[in-house]
Amino acid sequence: MRAMEAGMRYLLLGLALLLAAFAGTAWAQQAQETQAQRQQVQPGNNAPVWRDARSGKEGFTTVKGRETGVLIQTEGQTWRELRNGPITRYGGWLVVLMLIAIGLFYTLHGPIGLHSPRTGKMIERFSPFERIAHWSMAISFCILALSGLTMLFGKHVLLPVIGYALFSLLAEIGKNLHNFVGPIFLFSIVVFVLKFIGDNFPRAYDLTWLAKGGGVIGDAVVPSGRFNAAEKIWFWGGVIGLGTVSCASGLVMDFPNFDQTRAQMMLANSVHVIAGILFIVWSFTHIYLGTVGTTGAYEGMRNGYVDETWAREHAQYWYQDVKAGRRELPSGESGAAVAASAPPQTQH
Repeated sequence: MRAMEAGMRYLLLGLALLLAAFAGTAWAQQAQETQAQRQQVQPGNNAPVWRDARSGKEGFTTVKGRETGVLIQTEGQTWRELRNGPITRYGGWLVVLMLIAIGLFYTLHGPIGLHSPRTGKMIERFSPFERIAHWSMAISFCILALSGLTMLFGKHVLLPVIGYALFSLLAEIGKNLHNFVGPIFLFSIVVFVLKFIGDNFPRAYDLTWLAKGGGVIGDAVVPSGRFNAAEKIWFWGGVIGLGTVSCASGLVMDFPNFDQTRAQMMLANSVHVIAGILFIVWSFTHIYLGTVGTTGAYEGMRNGYVDETWAREHAQYWYQDVKAGRRELPSGESGAAVAASAPPQTQH
């Protein structure tokens, strides 16, 4: 009896599978006939086919991997509209407005100068290794910024001016530079942070510096350490914060062979673009203050030395520690052994 019951169950299961196969075949034939009739009445109308393709259902493919069976991901259009819409529009205006604001500030206020005459005696502010670390990060950042802005805004700004052929070449070069310089930038950030983190921890006097606007408000000398509060904020929020987000999201796109989904790649792209724009816009203030915005600041990073007057006014606590021998010069020499002669290009 049990054998008979088992046989009946297998027989019923086989009949059910057979009926399902016949039903599926009939449904497929009916779908083909319906589509054929649609083509006669409405040539080119493949709405059912594309509706099924855009449904996100997994199909069959010989290529193995995540989402390889999905022909169309509808979220891609949403990402495209977001990137080419609000991100590009508001990001572009943010870049332009920041440049205008810096230009107006320089026109109305001028550079931050020295309150006392230069002494002609120079003090080492940055060692050769520190300058290499800074310029490696700065140069790679500029390459990434220019290539990134070209890829994001190039078709709106450059394409109408230089045409398709030249813009295509420029965009291709920029894309390859962006992909290969990115890891170099990441490495330079790590070296830079390890080298300068000790002088960038917040101190109580940083609050006073911020309250007085670094001397811009009231035009007074405000003491600070080796780096002022604004430089420390840039170090933690810009270099470490936005730098980490930009590099991490960039690596996700640089190495798609780690089997990321398209949704993850689109999210990484959006995060990368937003962080990159904020990073670039913020860097404008740092570049401005480090060059034409502050008298003598560029000399320190270019040659490694600044006039004692500059050190006394812009890094007073650090300068006092060096003069008193409480800390060494960046090159490792005794702090009391302050250099008394400037490199030829910095003499005044």
